[in-house]
Amino acid sequence: MNSGLSYINSFSHSGKAVKDLSRARALMSALGDPQNALRFIHIAGTNGKGSISQMLSEICIDAGLRTGLFTSPYIFRYNDRIKINGKEIPDDELDRLAEHVKAAISSLPCKDELSQFEITMAVAFLYFKEKQCDIVILEAGLGGLLDCTNIIENPLACVIGSVSFDHTQILGETLTEIACQKAGIIKKGRPCILSAGAAAEVIRVFREKADKENSPLIIPNGKLEVLNSSLFGSDIIYNNEQYHIAMQGEHMVRNALSVIECMAAIGRKPGIGTENVKNGLAKACVPARVQVLSEKPLFIIDGAHNEDSMRALAKTVKAAGKRPVNAVIGMCRDKNMRSAVKELTGVVDRFYTCDGFDDRAENAASLAEIIKELGGDAEACDLPALEKARKLMEQMPDSLTLICGSLYLCSKALTDAGKV
Repeated sequence: MNSGLSYINSFSHSGKAVKDLSRARALMSALGDPQNALRFIHIAGTNGKGSISQMLSEICIDAGLRTGLFTSPYIFRYNDRIKINGKEIPDDELDRLAEHVKAAISSLPCKDELSQFEITMAVAFLYFKEKQCDIVILEAGLGGLLDCTNIIENPLACVIGSVSFDHTQILGETLTEIACQKAGIIKKGRPCILSAGAAAEVIRVFREKADKENSPLIIPNGKLEVLNSSLFGSDIIYNNEQYHIAMQGEHMVRNALSVIECMAAIGRKPGIGTENVKNGLAKACVPARVQVLSEKPLFIIDGAHNEDSMRALAKTVKAAGKRPVNAVIGMCRDKNMRSAVKELTGVVDRFYTCDGFDDRAENAASLAEIIKELGGDAEACDLPALEKARKLMEQMPDSLTLICGSLYLCSKALTDAGKV
């Protein structure tokens, strides 16, 4: 482990609970407020943040902009959370900038309260400023209102993916409470794009916040025609322009519409045109988002881990055609496992539960019992996830095999498969 990552890991995952952004502001002030030298598109939402961020990044790169991308969690290794033009921060740069952060905050009263995420954000902002990024695609970590990324003041726009139930112990027990947290990133006079299909109470919260901030609220409602959709993407016509979306699923079409509307709202400022949008959507892919590793037999890895994303995965499974479905699944205890996995019980014939991929992973036997209580057929894995999936494909080549339930599980499986 390099020294920069060792320093970041010396902090806790979440740090001391926050009630405002004063801690994050003190951190950035100690570093000279590098964020004030950057232009951002700010992304939040329960699901879709990573996919939307990747789409926006590819579009900006295609337009010739030096594009910073800050995302979480990492898929393969920590460095892939911080990228410029698709290339992750090198180890030596991470080490050097982590030392810079360490020196700058050594005398801060709050230095022992900070989180890994806050330190990583600080490193990212310093890196993006040093490399003179033209634009930064900034993904919020958790919520929005009290997320440390919300210290930025004048984003070009903010984009909100789907809003549903996740992290309820922190963000609230109702959709309205969760929406209030997500809407917290809306800034005065700056456009906010909210994903199509949001619940009425979510739209109400965003409209009230947008009106208060004099922010144009944009919800995609143009003329849409889906020409075709498969495991290899979708072709659509939206407002008389045709697009190919590389990422699969109805939910990815919704994400793409938000991205198209975002670019329409801000495109003239950074110099982004329609062809850049088309090229970016056709290129954008994120590992473990309906990633097809094999067609025959059909083998898919997907990081769906909450109710909304599992529902989208269930639609993908149905669209793949009628065949037996086996799912190798592992989930983290901090997720609402019951409501999430329930979305898959109607489309998966047999679940094989696994653990050991993360320190928050639910015990395999316990997860199997939960699935059985929900009416599913489940047993604990006798092999590592990838090995189990391959054995299932050998035994049932005409079936669909899934690995799902956690991005951490998918990351390990992809690494084991040599897909890094």
